[in-house]
Amino acid sequence: MRRILVLVEYDGTGFKGLQRQGPGLRTVQGELEKALPGIGALPKAVAAGRTDAGVHALAMPFHFDLESAIPVARIPEALNRLLPEDLKVVRALEVVPDFHARKDALWRAYRYRILLRPHPSPLLRHRAFWVGRPLDLKAMEEALSLLPGRHNFLGFATAEVREGLRELYEARLEAVEGEAGLEVHLYFRGQSFLRGQVRGMVGTLLEVGLKKRPPESLLEILRTGDRRLAGPTAPPQGLYFLEAAYPEAKLKP
Repeated sequence: MRRILVLVEYDGTGFKGLQRQGPGLRTVQGELEKALPGIGALPKAVAAGRTDAGVHALAMPFHFDLESAIPVARIPEALNRLLPEDLKVVRALEVVPDFHARKDALWRAYRYRILLRPHPSPLLRHRAFWVGRPLDLKAMEEALSLLPGRHNFLGFATAEVREGLRELYEARLEAVEGEAGLEVHLYFRGQSFLRGQVRGMVGTLLEVGLKKRPPESLLEILRTGDRRLAGPTAPPQGLYFLEAAYPEAKLKP
């Protein structure tokens, strides 16, 4: 038995989220687990985190246990023959037997894409969130600077019952000129995230950019953990899980 780590890319538009759910609900975990027996693996995959319906991923880590002798280098190709077009494996490697994709993650990173132009884009309607008005990017950067550190992020979360203290390592903004127009990318890297936290932060930052609230209003949200003080949850289509990091010792069997 070998433990395998795969990095999975998916378009979240056609999924009801990442986590396995009830019968008839299409999920990323469910589709991957259906394919695993086809390469001689146990039909259980554990992800580094979870994403909601409509959220995308560039390299979501999953681990599973492999009983067959298939070479690791052939796993992406073999699995991709069995997986749907909106879900593919981009890399695979053998890891230590006790590796855990969720528990061993040192940090996780997300990006949120905002398209800034007068009219919406049909081509990016499932890839970025359109905003038709100018944003005050300097004010958004000022607000972003208040987020890194160890805080109570419950004020940005939704349907969360866990304790709210989390450490955010990095929060920054990048303006990118794309083919469809100007995009604003919001990048977040932290140890772990609460449910809905990133989209809650983005929705609040958008209110700052639209001059509906001052940047320093985020301090009270972090102090109190009161969701009523924050902005709305941003829509899912602009959010991407980028990557997670692991200790080197866990990646070498």
